[in-house]
Amino acid sequence: QVQLVESGGGSVQAGGSLRLSCAASGFISWRNCIAWFRQALGKEREGIAQIGGGTTDYADSAKGRFTASRDNAKNTLSLQMNSLKPEDTAVYYCAYRLDACDRTSWSTGAQFHYWGQGTQVTVSS
Repeated sequence: QVQLVESGGGSVQAGGSLRLSCAASGFISWRNCIAWFRQALGKEREGIAQIGGGTTDYADSAKGRFTASRDNAKNTLSLQMNSLKPEDTAVYYCAYRLDACDRTSWSTGAQFHYWGQGTQVTVSS
């Protein structure tokens, strides 16, 4: 069993920064994929970044502004978000899958087996 707990969400003005963290417990393998997703009100869930096996993939919306990192020794995943925009407002989720990252199709999150409860990020203009 894997448990994921996100933290670090909050409210920030446009242009500001936030750092999200995800603490993972249970049997976590560095080879398996762990990722950040978000879901805005009334919109579909969107993959932001995934890390596994030494590679990191980003959604186009995150490239250049967000940086995901993974500490395998501490079983933590972080997401540094800079230059935040109002359209980044969403609930952000950490997710883990029991196998390697699928680098061609991952944005929906359907392949991920475990999810955290989410943390709200609100960006005001």
